[in-house]
Amino acid sequence: MTSAPASIHATHIVWDWNGTLLHDIDAVIVATNASFAELGFPPITLETYRDLYVVPVPKFYERLMGRLPTEAEWAVMDEAFHRHYWVAAEDAGLAEGARELLQDWQRDGLTQSLLSLAPHDKLVPLVRSHGIDRHFLRVDGRTGPSHTSKAGHLVRHMAAMEATGVSATRTILIGDAVDDALAAAHVGARAVLYTGGSHSRTSLESAGVPVVDTLADAVRTARELSE
Repeated sequence: MTSAPASIHATHIVWDWNGTLLHDIDAVIVATNASFAELGFPPITLETYRDLYVVPVPKFYERLMGRLPTEAEWAVMDEAFHRHYWVAAEDAGLAEGARELLQDWQRDGLTQSLLSLAPHDKLVPLVRSHGIDRHFLRVDGRTGPSHTSKAGHLVRHMAAMEATGVSATRTILIGDAVDDALAAAHVGARAVLYTGGSHSRTSLESAGVPVVDTLADAVRTARELSE
């Protein structure tokens, strides 16, 4: 996952994983409703999920429950969700066109990396199993607690690539959550949000950044933003 230093004038893409490169929203809904059943909550639809989803995730449960879960409740919810998710995610594939877009970006001599809030020890082998790890300067997953936002992780991700010439001002983060846009703004980067994942278009548009319906449009917009 190493490469020659990038030009300080070249655009770098930081890709999100869940709901962006990995089309796992169906697995997310299956896991969410399976965990809800264990806790005695009624199931929710994809539309409801996308309307209410927010990071950090405990706030999502607050929207559903009318209050923040206690630490004990959160521990149960988090464990149940991930137990069901990792089983369901085995059948998840890459988003439409993702593999070709990664190849084309690299073929053009441009750099890209991957940052996810999925646990690092599970993320890395999963990315490798899809055969796309070679396209990234760096692949980072979450370390530490799961009830976190992406901003702090992005700070560390960008710092780790500083020696390669990647700069925040020339970086576009492509993700599927408002939290991705907030994280990009936190480090001085820009964001493009994709509607194929966890948020509704209306929710994404509240972030005030470009919103697109395909990853091809996301990359096209990233190129336009860098001109």
